[in-house]
Amino acid sequence: MAQGEVPEQADDLGTDGGQIDKSIGLKGRDASITEATVVAPEVRDLGALSKQLANWLSDRMPGASDIAISNLSYPLGAGMSHETILFDAQWQRHGRTEHRGMVVRIKPTGLPVYQDDLFDKQYDIMQLMHRSGAVPVAEPLWFEADPALLGAPFFMMAKVHGRVAVSYPPYCKQGWVVDSSPEDRRTMWEDAVRHLALIQTVPVSQAKFLDLPGTFDENFDQEVDRWRRYLDWIDPDRALALLRGEFDRLLQNHPANRPEGIVWGDARLGNMMIGEDYKVVAVMDWEQPSVGGALHDLGWWLYSDHLQTEGRGLAPLDGMGTREETIALWGQTCGIPTDDIEWYEAFACFKMECLRYRMVSLDGRMPATGREEPGHRTARMLDSAYG
Repeated sequence: MAQGEVPEQADDLGTDGGQIDKSIGLKGRDASITEATVVAPEVRDLGALSKQLANWLSDRMPGASDIAISNLSYPLGAGMSHETILFDAQWQRHGRTEHRGMVVRIKPTGLPVYQDDLFDKQYDIMQLMHRSGAVPVAEPLWFEADPALLGAPFFMMAKVHGRVAVSYPPYCKQGWVVDSSPEDRRTMWEDAVRHLALIQTVPVSQAKFLDLPGTFDENFDQEVDRWRRYLDWIDPDRALALLRGEFDRLLQNHPANRPEGIVWGDARLGNMMIGEDYKVVAVMDWEQPSVGGALHDLGWWLYSDHLQTEGRGLAPLDGMGTREETIALWGQTCGIPTDDIEWYEAFACFKMECLRYRMVSLDGRMPATGREEPGHRTARMLDSAYG
């Protein structure tokens, strides 16, 4: 794919691998994607939208005149959780023509994937990361809380150009990652893992806006309680006995190592945009951030990587680091001990099983229980870790 566009992504369901795929907008322009379509939760009249956005931007861009919006499009093959629209803006200022690629992300108004409404927090955490310089993110431009214009709050950010290792079809099976050399893949893997770790260099004290309601002995408990509430939300009749039993088992094996840290939320290679030099140019999808602890992201990354490779019966590509190498490099980069990482991997599996249940329930293409009762995968991981 030539330089891709837009640092925003949305939810697709990769049922074959059992992973919730939050991949990049416009991934359908990759030659490896042969049947990409618009999957946005809503689709609106883009001609009318161009006029709405031009008028709205005129109040946000002092000195700009003759604002013109063009090339509006929905991401292909992604965009299920949020309505995300790409466009180019051009205007006149002081006798000169200026232009910029932008993205508008609109708060969903239908049935939500997540229980907690963190739409404004997405913007806040992106602002924090952008200010800190710890990791590159799409520059947040403006937030609009008033739903009057587009029917819901929205925010805008700058486009970022690069490529994304998509999850469907698996990036380790076909596409530009497979076509790259082992040396280039190694460069990408190392830079991606380092950026995953560098998130933890941003002090938790600067992200207090992510605190969840309630009283907790430590921030770690916020993340656990969030998923306790999520389980109750998706299973109000308490029918998911196995999944609930494995959650109790997770709590019984409470990890001793609970370092503080910001949780990115969907920490995986597919949510990083990669430049031509195989370095990370944007860390994306901050849809469910928290201050629940540094190792949650590493656990999610490791389990996601497993689902993309061995979980699909595929061998890892040459140049991509092993699980052990990933853990070592992450720890060396941020200096945080990685003891008890097996618990965090199992907790990530539990989260994905909850999300998968919710997604297929909303999608309606198959029974909510799917082909495997929710909780089986978490049980296998806990059996492996604790017997």
